[in-house]
Amino acid sequence: MLALQGAFREHVATLGAIGVEGVEVRLPEDLVDVAGLIVPGGESTTMRRLIRRWRLTAPILDLARSGAPIFGTCAGMILLARSIAGGEEPVLPLLDVVVERNAFGRQLDSFEADLEVPILGARPVHAVFIRAPIIEAAGRSVDVLARLDDGRIVAVREENVIATAFHPELAGETRFHHLVATMAAAHANPGEGAGRRPHPLRRSSAGA
Repeated sequence: MLALQGAFREHVATLGAIGVEGVEVRLPEDLVDVAGLIVPGGESTTMRRLIRRWRLTAPILDLARSGAPIFGTCAGMILLARSIAGGEEPVLPLLDVVVERNAFGRQLDSFEADLEVPILGARPVHAVFIRAPIIEAAGRSVDVLARLDDGRIVAVREENVIATAFHPELAGETRFHHLVATMAAAHANPGEGAGRRPHPLRRSSAGA
């Protein structure tokens, strides 16, 4: 759990609700033995500055390249985008998407919606949008997970990287976190089958 700024406590609470230990990451050494990472919503400009100040860029990119799941919400999606509308330099360019920040206007224009996300089952996902970005374009390797009624893309996955324009953690929605935790468990303990794996966001000592 990237814990530099933003809604990281809400993500940690959501992980706890599904029985997963959330490890707060602030420095490169905090990533040792971590099997997955959530990049929360918050202020993307501040998070960009702190990621660089604490030299987290390379370790996070290395973690992603190892196959560990990375999950970004709202500002986290901006940080994971390979291209940001307006020409901003990308931070963690892991998703082949073009993102427009604050696509819905000011915080007063925030809203909620129920979305169809087939990968998570038939029940709609209740999504909270707060000064949310939008995905203007997605590359051929990117799977679109959810759209608004007007067709705009609000959730994507490219291999082990998932991003949403909304905040599932603020809506009591746990299925994205469960998906990421399952991916982290498989990354930490490859070949162990479907048995119980403790703390799937932290590698076991055998998998380190």
